[in-house]
Amino acid sequence: MIKVASYCRVSTDREDQANSFSSQVRFFTEYIDRNPDWDLYRVYSDEGITGTSTRKRVGFNSMIQNARLRKFDLIITKEVSRFSRNILDTISFTRELKSLGIGVIFMNDGINTMDPDSELRLSIMSSIAQEESRKTSMRVKWGQTRQMERGVVFGNSLLGYTVENGKIRIEPIGAELVRQIFMKYGIERKGTVTIAKELQEAGIQTPTGKTTWSCNQLLRILKNEKYVGDLVQKKSITPDYLTHKAKRNQGEEELIIIRNHHDPIIDRDLWDTVQAEIKR
Repeated sequence: MIKVASYCRVSTDREDQANSFSSQVRFFTEYIDRNPDWDLYRVYSDEGITGTSTRKRVGFNSMIQNARLRKFDLIITKEVSRFSRNILDTISFTRELKSLGIGVIFMNDGINTMDPDSELRLSIMSSIAQEESRKTSMRVKWGQTRQMERGVVFGNSLLGYTVENGKIRIEPIGAELVRQIFMKYGIERKGTVTIAKELQEAGIQTPTGKTTWSCNQLLRILKNEKYVGDLVQKKSITPDYLTHKAKRNQGEEELIIIRNHHDPIIDRDLWDTVQAEIKR
């Protein structure tokens, strides 16, 4: 008997995709059971995970680890784009599996990696899948940029503000603390070391629930333009659609800046005073 594993993946957690996900699992289970020479080892799966990187795909990585332990003899998957949208990953993993004597059958693409010409056809299909992923990434970035230009907020809540459904609103308790920090620094001319000590002595916790404030933490608050009502987005970007790693935007993409975007916590005079003091 040939021990057969299968792999399926859906890239989002929307309801229609979730239905597709469960259907795939059921299909592979029944398909393998119908073959008298095959014995189902396990259906490996990842739900709501991108295909351009294998780093966070728990099911995929578990399958590869078990393959290295020779726990099964064959892998069946729907198509190349479900296995991976990264051509280097696709070729690398299928080569390794082949060296272990484990073939991969891509059903919709008609490819069996144990066939002599499989790598050529696999390279072509992988390139198509990767290019489609690149186009999707560009479409998403374009759409997000247009939303940012309309004032939709991308990001998380912060001290003094809540961010929900792309809108930013003042949170009164946090906002009062922000005003105190700006007043202490800009009007009372206290340094961040002194302010941190005073907050700690008053028993005021940081936004993350810690009892100790740092100078850098206070400076990030004092430099955050949201507190004067302005919005600056694209401070960080994800230049590589394959790795999905974010980095600080150092001029690679134009910042999206909207003045007087939302209700300010501090007035512009105090903001200017604080920025001048920081610079000094």
